[in-house]
Amino acid sequence: METAMTMDSLFTAEEQAFRDRVGSALRDMLPADLAEKTRNSVHLSREDMARWNRILHGKGWSAHHWPQEHGGPGWSPMERYLFESEYANADAPPISVFGVYLVGPTLYTFGSQAQKDRYLPGILTGDEFWCQGYSEPEAGSDLAALRTTARKTETGWVINGQKAWTTEGHFADLMICLARTDSTVKQQAGLSLFIVPMDAPGLKISPVITIDGAHSVNEVFLDNVEVPEDALIGEENKGWTYAKFLLNHERTNNAQVHRSRREFERLKRSAAETLDGDGRPLLDNPAFRRRFAIIEMEVRALEATVLRILAVQTGGKEPGPETSIVKVIGSRLQQMISELAMDVFAERAIAVPANGLNAPSDAAAWAERHLFRRVVTIYAGSNEIQKTIIARTALGL
Repeated sequence: METAMTMDSLFTAEEQAFRDRVGSALRDMLPADLAEKTRNSVHLSREDMARWNRILHGKGWSAHHWPQEHGGPGWSPMERYLFESEYANADAPPISVFGVYLVGPTLYTFGSQAQKDRYLPGILTGDEFWCQGYSEPEAGSDLAALRTTARKTETGWVINGQKAWTTEGHFADLMICLARTDSTVKQQAGLSLFIVPMDAPGLKISPVITIDGAHSVNEVFLDNVEVPEDALIGEENKGWTYAKFLLNHERTNNAQVHRSRREFERLKRSAAETLDGDGRPLLDNPAFRRRFAIIEMEVRALEATVLRILAVQTGGKEPGPETSIVKVIGSRLQQMISELAMDVFAERAIAVPANGLNAPSDAAAWAERHLFRRVVTIYAGSNEIQKTIIARTALGL
C-alpha cells in the first residue's frame, strides 16, 4: 500500500481515473483460466495467446502502444505505462510480442503501404504470428557478423543461412529475417530486412529444448528460400538501421517492470506464509528481510527509470541508451526475484512436474520461471554488450 501511495502521487487525477477504468475493464474481460495459466506457467500455447489477443482486439487494445492511424488506441506514453501496470496486476497473459511489439512498429515506420495493408491487420487480430530471424550460431550479440545471405534475382530474392534461438518459430506464420545483401561493404552496411513465410519451400524448423524442459525456441534453416521482391522491408542495405529500431523496442519491453512488481508482491505474500526453522514467517527473518528490501529498492529504481524514459517520449523524443539501461536492470531484477523465490520455497521448488511429483502449483511455477529466466540477460542483446553500449553512448568512455 505504501508503494501504491508513493506512485499515485506521480500521476494526475485524470491519469488515475484512466488507470482505474482500464484496470476494471481488464479484470472483467480476462477469462479466469487464462489468468490461472499466467500465474502458473511461463509458456502459453498459441491458442491461448491468440484467444486473449482477439479479446483485446475487440476492445481496441491489442496494440496498446500503436498510434491511432495504424489501429492502436493512440494513448500517451503515461497512459500506456498505466495500462501495462493494470495488465500485470490482472495476471493477464502475454500476447505474442514479436508481431505487436517488434514487427508492427517496424512495418508502420519503414514498410511500404502494401506491407502495412497486408500484415498489420493480422497482427492486430492475432490471426498471424511472427518470429524474429536475427541471431545465428556465430552471430548472437555480435549481430553484424551474421552469415545468412539474400541474393537478388529477376523475381525477388533467394535466402540461404541458419537462424538460432528463434522464439515461437514453431508456431509462427511469418518471420522477419535479417540477411546480408552486400558483402563488399562493412558488416553493418550490407544488411537488409525481409519478410519470410514460415511454410516457404526450403525452410526447415528444428526444436531446441531449454533448461526448463519446454519448447519455446528453435533453429531455422533456410536452403534456397525464394521470396518476392516486395518481401524487402524499406531499402536494400538499410537493415541495420531497421534492426536497431526493432531491438530498442524489444529492450524496453524486456524491462518487464510491471510483471516484476506483480511477481515480487506475490512472493512477499508467500514468504509471509512460510515459516523458517524458528517458526517465524520468512518475511520476519532478518536475512530474508534484507534481500526483500534490496529487491524492493531495485524495483522502485527501475520504475523511476522507466518513468524518466516516458517523460522523454512525452516530449516527442525517442530514448537512446536508456533502453539498454532498463534492459540490463530489468533482466537482472527478474533473475534476482526468481532466485529469492527458490530460497523461499526451498525443497518444494525442486518437485517440478517434470519429475513426476506433486508440487504446490506456486512452487512449481517459480521453479519453471527460475530456470527459464537464465536467458533474460542474454536475449535482445546480452547484458555484457548492453553495458558496452552504455559506456560508449551514455558515459562517453
